[in-house]
Amino acid sequence: MSKETTDLRKEEIISACEELYENCSFKDITIKLIGEKTSLSRPSIYNYFQTKEEIFLALLKREYEKWIEDLEKIYVKNEKMEKEQFADILAKTVEKRKKLLKLLSMNLYDIEENSSVDSLIDFKKSYNSAIKLVKKLLDKYFKEMNEENKNEFLFSFFPLMFGLYPYAFATKKQKIAMEKANVLYKEYTIYEIAYMSIKKLLVV
Repeated sequence: MSKETTDLRKEEIISACEELYENCSFKDITIKLIGEKTSLSRPSIYNYFQTKEEIFLALLKREYEKWIEDLEKIYVKNEKMEKEQFADILAKTVEKRKKLLKLLSMNLYDIEENSSVDSLIDFKKSYNSAIKLVKKLLDKYFKEMNEENKNEFLFSFFPLMFGLYPYAFATKKQKIAMEKANVLYKEYTIYEIAYMSIKKLLVV
């Protein structure tokens, strides 16, 4: 089988998983359900992915690659940017990647733990590319920031992404519980949280 055919079939499987994830929870999605959304039989899927977690990891990788495309466009299109403009543009790219943020916040540990090392390495390469590209943006637009400050930005901003989705999309039950427990809570969108955080992390 050619690499092109293999890649097309992998994409078909990943897209089927993505479609299911729109309406189903991670725990309810199975290889069987994914297979029903493809032209492949359930046993055939195991020729490409050993577990459902590997399929989700591939979906997560695809989401990172889409985000990387947006980051690359920022780099090419903008010669200079002030702090507020950069925070606005970067926050908007994050806001577009709700699926990425949802996967990061809810299921990443299980996905990584139940994927092969080779699949995990492939995913981490995309994750690393995203980190390097954000660093490249900082290098271009904020030359006055020293390396320590840039690293502090990266190692604060990327972990922050894990909490964006659950905070911005608190369920009705969670809101009731927070109210009853007198938890300090204010509704913010993904964009608003990301924008505020990016501005604070930029030491310029």
